[in-house]
Parts: sequence; structure tokens; C-alpha cells
Amino acid sequence: MAFGGADGDLGQKTMSEINVVPLVDVMLVLLIIFIITAPLLTHSVKIDLPKASSSPDTSQPEHIEFAIRADGRFFWNGEIVAHEQLVPRFSQLVEDSPQTELHIRADKMAHYEHVARVMSMAARNGITKIGFITDPTLE
Repeated sequence: MAFGGADGDLGQKTMSEINVVPLVDVMLVLLIIFIITAPLLTHSVKIDLPKASSSPDTSQPEHIEFAIRADGRFFWNGEIVAHEQLVPRFSQLVEDSPQTELHIRADKMAHYEHVARVMSMAARNGITKIGFITDPTLE
């Protein structure tokens, strides 16, 4: 394979073009492989499945609506509670049903300190599912 010109120079010049023939060969081989294997991937066995009637499970897990007002008052399912009553209520809640969720609805102007305190008390007493309720309407 000569890299020189046809003028017969003894100094050889390098080729500056990229040889794409090997790349085309590889792409053609890959194309043939994919053409052969693609029908094998879609092969399925036809079976007649039994029919059954079922309804979706619409039962909602038990949850507690916990509200925090901007002035620092707490509400447990609409009933006002004192800060000192929260730990016994959380403990009793976990004993009765450990999968109960705590839904926190905090006022927009409520201090983050109140929200964080309630969340840490709930987590320390074993409540693992804590969520926030927000207003989806945008102003």
C-alpha cells in the first residue's frame, strides 16, 4: 500500500482522509444481526388466560389530619389539642394501627419551627408515613 504520490517522490506523504470502508462493514454486520434477532425478541406463546372479575381496592388507609395555625395552635382531626398531648396521642396511634398516616396541613404563615417539631415528635414515636396537604390552586 503506497502512501506517496504518482510523481515518484521518495518522501512519503501521509494520507489525510479517514478510511470509512471498515466502519461501513461493521455497520452492515450489525444491521444483519439486528434483522435476524429482532423477530426472535417479539416471539410470544399464545395461551388462553382464564377470565376473572375483580374490582380495584379503593380502601384508603387510616390517616390523621393534623392542622397547624399561624398562631401556633394544633388541631387533631379538627379538635384542638395542646402541645403536651401530642406525644401520648402519637404513641397511642402507633399502638392501635402502625400504618396510620399523618397528614399535616400547616398555615402559610405558620412558623417552620412548629411544623418541624411536630414532624420530629411523630417520627420519634414511630409514625413512618408523614405527608403535607397543600392548596393546589395557584394565585
